[in-house]
Amino acid sequence: MVLIPEVSKLSRSAFRRLGMTPPKTPDAPPARLSLISRHLAPVYPINTPYAVERLPSTVDTSLLPRIRARHLTTTTSKMSQPAHPTLLIPGPIEFDDAVLQSMSHFSESHVSAGFVATFGETLSMLRKLFQTTDPASQPFVLSGSGTLGWDLVAANLIEAGEEVLVLGTGYFSDGFADCLRVYGANVTELKAPVGTKPTLPEIEKALSEKKYKAITVTHVDTSTGVLSELKNLSALVHKVSPDTLIIVDGVCSVACEEIDFDAWGLDGVVTASQKAIGCPAGLSISMFSGRAMKAFENRKTPPSAYFASMKNWTPIMQNYEAKKPSYFATPSPQLVRALHTALSQILAKPVAERFAGHKAASDKIKAAVGALGLKQVAANPDEQAHGMTAIYLPEGVKGAELLPILAKKGVVFAGGIHKEIVTKYIRFGHMGVSVLDPTRGDIERAVKALEEGLAELGYTKP
Repeated sequence: MVLIPEVSKLSRSAFRRLGMTPPKTPDAPPARLSLISRHLAPVYPINTPYAVERLPSTVDTSLLPRIRARHLTTTTSKMSQPAHPTLLIPGPIEFDDAVLQSMSHFSESHVSAGFVATFGETLSMLRKLFQTTDPASQPFVLSGSGTLGWDLVAANLIEAGEEVLVLGTGYFSDGFADCLRVYGANVTELKAPVGTKPTLPEIEKALSEKKYKAITVTHVDTSTGVLSELKNLSALVHKVSPDTLIIVDGVCSVACEEIDFDAWGLDGVVTASQKAIGCPAGLSISMFSGRAMKAFENRKTPPSAYFASMKNWTPIMQNYEAKKPSYFATPSPQLVRALHTALSQILAKPVAERFAGHKAASDKIKAAVGALGLKQVAANPDEQAHGMTAIYLPEGVKGAELLPILAKKGVVFAGGIHKEIVTKYIRFGHMGVSVLDPTRGDIERAVKALEEGLAELGYTKP
C-alpha cells in the first residue's frame, strides 16, 4: 500500500495526469495552524487507487512528493501543575510533581533493558511496601483497575463450587462477593450494619460451621470509611480454620494503613495505583503468599480467565523481577515508571512513619468534623479509616448542594455510594501528598471550606 500524506502539495497538472479531479483550493489557513492540525489539509478520497493494496501500473510515482520525517523536540523541566481544585476523594488522589513527570517519559519498548530494570525494581519495592521478605511471595502489577484484583483472586485461587466467606462492610465487599459468584464460588456473606464490621466472635462462629477455601476482608471499605483490623482477624482464622486463605481488599488501605504481610500471615492483598500509593490510575497491584501460589498450582481445573490468569502472568512477573525481558501482554511503561517513582518516595522513609503520618492527619480531620457537630458513618473510633472519612450530613443539608459549593472553594469531596444511605453523607479522602506534604495546606483548606459551605446552606454548628 502507498500512503500519500501532504497531498495538497501536488500540482493541479499532476492531478490531471493521474486522471483525478484536483481538489478545490482551500482558503488561506489561519496563522495559528500547527503541525497537529495539518490533518485538515485536503486528502485523497478513500476510493482512490491510493487506498487499495495494488497501485495501478499506469501511475507515475515520481510525481508523488518526497516525504521528510518531522522530528519533534521536547524539553524536560521541573513540572508545575496547572491551578486546579484539590482532589480530596477516596481516590484518585493528588499526585506529586515527580510522579507526574515520570508519566512523560519517552516511548520505549516494554522489553528494553531500561524498562525491564525499572519494572524489576518496582516489583522488588512492592515487597518492601507490603513487608514481605519471603521469596515464595509473588507480586503482580497488571494494567487495569483495582477491581481486576478481585478477578485475579476469583479466577485463580477459587474453583467453581468452592466456599468463600466474605466479610461485608459496604459497597465494595458486596462487589467482591458478586465477582466471586461470577466465577462459580459459593459465597457466604457475613454482613454488618452500615458503619460497622463483623465481630471476631461472629467470624469464629461462621468459620466453625463450614470449611472455607478463602475468607475475604475489605480492609477499608470506601463506601463507609470502616477499617477492618487485620492482625487479630488473621490470627483467628489461622487458629480456627488454618487451611483457609486470607485475602484482603487493600485498594484504599495499602500505603496508608499498616499491613505486615508476613508477620500477620496474609495470603493475598489486592490494591490499585491511584490511592495512597500516589500513582495515576491504571495499575492493578497485588501480593500473594507462597501458600496462595501453591493453592493455585494445585488447582484441579484451569484458571477461569485469560488476561487475569496467574498461569500466564507469574513467569512474566518473575522474569521482570529477575531483570529479564518477558512478554505475555503489553504493560504500560509510563505508568510503571510513575509507580517506580511513587514507591521510591514512599520507601525513602520507614513505612511506619508513613502510617503514623496518615493517622495523625486523620485524627486532626476527625476532631475537626466532630467540632462542627457532625457524625461519621463509622461511629467507633477503632473502626475508622485513616485515609478517608465518611461524614453524615446535618439535617436539611443535601450533598448535591454542598459538593458544588466546596468545588467553588477549590476542594473536591465525593458523594455517598452505599445504597442504604447514599444521599445522607459525603466522603473526604486524605491520603498521600495532601497529608504528608505540610507545605500544601490541603487539609486545612478543606476543613475551612467544609465549615463555610455548611454555613452557606444555613447550618449552624452546636
